[in-house]
Amino acid sequence: MALYLLVLGVCLLVIGAVLLALMTVGTPRYRTEPKDLLALFDKALNSQVSEAEWDTIIGYPIRHNDYLDGIRRRASRLMELHGRRWQIAQGKPLLNQEGQAELQVLRDHLAAHTALRQT
Repeated sequence: MALYLLVLGVCLLVIGAVLLALMTVGTPRYRTEPKDLLALFDKALNSQVSEAEWDTIIGYPIRHNDYLDGIRRRASRLMELHGRRWQIAQGKPLLNQEGQAELQVLRDHLAAHTALRQT
């Protein structure tokens, strides 16, 4: 009987500890920041971004910052208009030349906006 109570006590302790841990841990949240978009745009301009990485960041709405969400939507629109997804496997750029130029302008605009907000 003592062994039964010992096992029951250890099980209740373990289950209680797991429940306590699950109740205190918050939901993980990913917040896209300007530095994340700038890094993605730099990779895209240097032809080092994969389609999956682009879609992961650009396809996820940014609800905490309307300005960043506008930049994200403009980048998504650039992909719709100038995207060349089928050529990534060949080591070619994600966007055609016109798209690359527009992405460079968008990147510079975001960098300038971010620099202004930091000062």
